[in-house]
Amino acid sequence: MHSLVQKMRTMSPLPVCRVSSPLLSAVLLMSSWCVQSLRVGVTPKDPLMRLGERRQLWCQVQDCPVTPKVSWSLLGDRPLTASVFTNSTQSVLTFDPVMMEHEGTLLCRVTCGEDSRQVKTKVHIYSFPSAPVISGQDQLRLGAESTLTCRVPDLYPAELLTITWLRGDTILQSIVGDSGSSSVHSEYKFTPLKQDSRANITCRAALDLQNLPEESRTRETTVLLDVLYSPVITTISDPVLVRVGSPFILNCSADGNPEPFISWSFRTSSGLLVPLDVGSHLVFDSVSPAEAGWYVCQAENTEGNQTATLEVTVQGPPTNTSLSVSPGEEVVEGQRVMFTCRSDGAPPTTLVLRKQGVELQRSNTSSSSSMIFFNFSHALPEDSAIYQCEASNQYGSQLVTSSVTVRAHPLQVKVSPQVSAAERGHHLVLTCRASGCVHAPTLTWRRTDQNQILQRMQKESGVSLIELQNLDLQDQGGYSCVAECDSVSRTGYTQIQVYSFPSNPVLEDPSPVLLGQEVDLHCNVSNVLSDNPMRIQWLSGNRSLKSESFRFSGSLLNISSVLQHRVEEDQQILTCRAELLMEDGDVWRTRSTTVRLQVHYPPRRTTLSVSPGEQVVEGQQVMVTCHSDGAPPTTLLLMKDGVELQKSNSTSSPILTFSLASALMGDSGQYQCEASNQYGSQLVTSAISVRAPPRNTTILVLPSTVVQEGQNVTVCCRTVSFPPSAVTLKKLTNGTELHSPNGTFLLVNVTARDSGLYQVNVTNNLGSEIKVFSIIVRERSTSLPFGLSAVIIPAACVAAGLAATALILDYLRRSRKKGFYQLPQSAPPSA
Repeated sequence: MHSLVQKMRTMSPLPVCRVSSPLLSAVLLMSSWCVQSLRVGVTPKDPLMRLGERRQLWCQVQDCPVTPKVSWSLLGDRPLTASVFTNSTQSVLTFDPVMMEHEGTLLCRVTCGEDSRQVKTKVHIYSFPSAPVISGQDQLRLGAESTLTCRVPDLYPAELLTITWLRGDTILQSIVGDSGSSSVHSEYKFTPLKQDSRANITCRAALDLQNLPEESRTRETTVLLDVLYSPVITTISDPVLVRVGSPFILNCSADGNPEPFISWSFRTSSGLLVPLDVGSHLVFDSVSPAEAGWYVCQAENTEGNQTATLEVTVQGPPTNTSLSVSPGEEVVEGQRVMFTCRSDGAPPTTLVLRKQGVELQRSNTSSSSSMIFFNFSHALPEDSAIYQCEASNQYGSQLVTSSVTVRAHPLQVKVSPQVSAAERGHHLVLTCRASGCVHAPTLTWRRTDQNQILQRMQKESGVSLIELQNLDLQDQGGYSCVAECDSVSRTGYTQIQVYSFPSNPVLEDPSPVLLGQEVDLHCNVSNVLSDNPMRIQWLSGNRSLKSESFRFSGSLLNISSVLQHRVEEDQQILTCRAELLMEDGDVWRTRSTTVRLQVHYPPRRTTLSVSPGEQVVEGQQVMVTCHSDGAPPTTLLLMKDGVELQKSNSTSSPILTFSLASALMGDSGQYQCEASNQYGSQLVTSAISVRAPPRNTTILVLPSTVVQEGQNVTVCCRTVSFPPSAVTLKKLTNGTELHSPNGTFLLVNVTARDSGLYQVNVTNNLGSEIKVFSIIVRERSTSLPFGLSAVIIPAACVAAGLAATALILDYLRRSRKKGFYQLPQSAPPSA
């Protein structure tokens, strides 16, 4: 084909049209090649690619009848890091990602057979990923030369980028980037003025690159100028003169950047500043005299601080007026007593001290002191009175009083216990203790409700006891003890409350009860008395079943509570708890009684377990255990196939055990465990199978082990085993095997070749047994006389029938025995 093409290229057009017939078909196939020439083009032309993106170039091939060979290369023998995919019409060059080394002249060379073409294209790379970044706008300080920086990173080509600073539409400064740089930055220096704060400034970057879309050529960033300057306090309130109790507000404002932080403080007389609040306003809801003085407003930020002060004067009526008595308002005759009258006020107040309205002392109006003093060197009982301290000025007055008591004698009395709750039948001792008397006081006990003197005596120790024995209801009530000393008496009181709670509750046991039955339980508490209620609680463990409260009318009561309870547990413990309560409802005294109910129920959870299992091997020891739960205790009966094996006594253990020392096949059967009591019975069953390997295997050959040629021979095998055995008949001379499901084999029309030794193999999964016997087949002799033959054949049939009958009878006899297994001996239908 290649030589044909070469010849066609050397021919003139006319001879080509006269090609001989051997080349006619080739010429027709190449006619399109003869008419058109190879065409190659690259798209897009002069591509502009952004650094880092994925771009593709297509080298398209037309009029090439064969698969062209396409190659890509960069001029200058530079390596080309890009992937290429080529098919019959085009080659795709993929840049993923576009890199700087891809810029330059790219050549696509196409070879189509002997013809070749190449096309060049210029690849331009650029990078302009982000808007300009301005910095320094938050570091501007008023009046100080500052610098703003605008930077455009990751740029290519830098020499085509122009950075322009603008304020509105006014151009402040422009620069052009340097070739070979990957970023361009510009600095704009100026001295900020106050009006520059919060003004806008813009940095615009323009990349003058051919074929770059207009919307991608320009990026700009605009920021707010933040000019920093220290605070200047612009306004502060004038000095204030205010009435006490009036509201007012102090104002302070300042200008600065960052925004100033304003705080207020109070300057004490010692010059110490006490912080008060923050913010432009200091609010007083109701001013007091103590709040008069100098106030300082301070404005501060990161650039500095400034302070301003103002004075607040507070005027009003007297406040904080007080009258103090030392050592106290209650004094003993002969003690020294000091009175101090003081007050606050602006202007200063006039102080007057009075007793029962009579003036004792007045302060000097020319004095600036705000207190006066008065004293008794030796207090007398008649000095007991109401004392007054009055303070006044032009705005008003204030009056305070103090009651002073001069005690003539220190006698005191104390009765204990002050309140007592005592149990009926017990005894109680009341104590009266007098103090403050220099000699033996007289102590008198009385019943407050009967005005009856119980005891009167003079005790040097000042202590008197009264003992109440065998307390009863008539002993409760009020008692008083009067102590007398130097014609002065003091009285102490106590209150006695008698209660009765002599014994534990009586809980009647209704046992026995049937599980699930509802019963009534009675709890009785006898001879009970209290001023507060009694609560009866029924409990099952910690669970409350019922709660009932009872109140008393001043006499002894017998309390009874009934619980209707359904018995749902076989182990039921019930508690009746009686509680005497206090006034607040808390428990004061408690007694309880607990009873365990005797719960009856029919047999349940009856089980029959067999060890080692329901399937055992003959000769193993087998343990059969029967267990049941019931109340009263159950009687257990163990049976096999309905026949009793063993029975337990109801008073013995709830477990019945039966043992087979050496299990036999005859022990197989249904074992039953029956549990019963007066409420019912429950029966469970378990089947036991005793397995054994083959044994006692016998072979019966009918009609005989010596037969005539042509006769039929029946081989019957019987054995004892469980599970049933598989039976195989094998002729030992040639290895022929027969299998029978029932142990019977029929040899039909035997010949002399059937003579020899035979082996019967009886097998189950526990073992096997082998029996060997022989069969002799004699060649048929001359026919017997007709008469003799007629006699022998019936005799043989009778003998065979008798033998078969004997086998069947023996089988029936043995099958009646428990555990016996006999292979069937009926003849198969064919062999």
